[in-house]
Amino acid sequence: MSATPTPTTATPGPITAVPAPSAAAAAGRPANGAFVHPGMLHTQADFDRMTVKVRAGATPWKAGWDRLVANGHSQSTWKARPIATVIRGGDGQNYPQLYNDIHAAYQNALRWKISGDVAHADAARDILNAWSATLTMVTGNADRYLAAGIYGYQFANAAEIMRGYDGFDLNRFKAMMLNVFYPLNDRFLREHNDACITNYWANWDLCNMASILAIGILCDDRAKFDRAIEYFKNGAGNGAIMKAVPFLHPGGLGQWQESGRDQGHATLGPALMGAFCEMAWNQGQDMYGYSDSRFLRGCEYVAKYNLGESVPFTTYTWGTGQNCQQQSQTVVAEAGRGLDRPSWELVYNHYVKRRGLAAPNVTAYAARVRAEGGGGDYGPNSGGFDQLGFGTLTHTL
Repeated sequence: MSATPTPTTATPGPITAVPAPSAAAAAGRPANGAFVHPGMLHTQADFDRMTVKVRAGATPWKAGWDRLVANGHSQSTWKARPIATVIRGGDGQNYPQLYNDIHAAYQNALRWKISGDVAHADAARDILNAWSATLTMVTGNADRYLAAGIYGYQFANAAEIMRGYDGFDLNRFKAMMLNVFYPLNDRFLREHNDACITNYWANWDLCNMASILAIGILCDDRAKFDRAIEYFKNGAGNGAIMKAVPFLHPGGLGQWQESGRDQGHATLGPALMGAFCEMAWNQGQDMYGYSDSRFLRGCEYVAKYNLGESVPFTTYTWGTGQNCQQQSQTVVAEAGRGLDRPSWELVYNHYVKRRGLAAPNVTAYAARVRAEGGGGDYGPNSGGFDQLGFGTLTHTL
């Protein structure tokens, strides 16, 4: 079996920071206190900021708001198309119905929180209620684990915004998350579809980690939340931070685990880990800063290469299949280079604005993608819905 790569001895470039407050202190709550709501990708303070800035027509928030308003998924006339069995991978795939409705619920919830227009709140509520009354199974080939992870954390974020809204059946929605999504998230992190522990790329772990973290917050379940945090730090699979960024290089760069695969997947990694870190931060846990801000080094590496610059690459060797047959990548992959995902504002605003760290490549990539759109703005296929987006509106500080 190929061992999971360990960090090289190359000396990383310095990351100069202002002294960091704890996440709990920054969020104004004790690290081990009760969950705060709303408290996933957005807090009430975030919504208050968005509202003030949009109403003032301030840049760049207004540009982000305009992208949201123009998106077809954010219209209050959107009608849900729930199904009992969602299939991703293999025969009979129908999962686009799920991700389109999730993004419509999230986008309408955002419009309501910022504008106060209850037509959008009603639309979001009705989508969430329709699915929680209907969905009983997520299945398919191995890709069912991607569906459970990506759509699990996204669905939970939409529901978190709508918590307490008149007519929203939160308890039934929680039951759906616990009975349909969580068992797949849990099984993947424990069993990895019966494959070699290094067989699945980082993104498979990351989306399921994000879903467990989000379900823990939604359901006020400290054990699930803590489990996701522990996996980030010490998990056996490639989503754990030391394996997602296995090699450090000079200049503040950290080689991303999927960089030798293709850049579409390499850019998804920071999007998923960024969502994980932001949700954790809003509950008082600083995973952004864990292991000397190792996540930032990975983001800088991915951003630099996808901006067209060269990066160093250490040969990456891993075990595949059930027997851990070794494979190696010797060069960074060109495929998909330069892809724009609406996920860089979150990373930029945390490290540069909250923390005062130097992140030149992340800064440049965020500027290139600004103003970020969301689901429906980046094509009709699932890759365009891998992140909730709209970070210029929601994460600009």
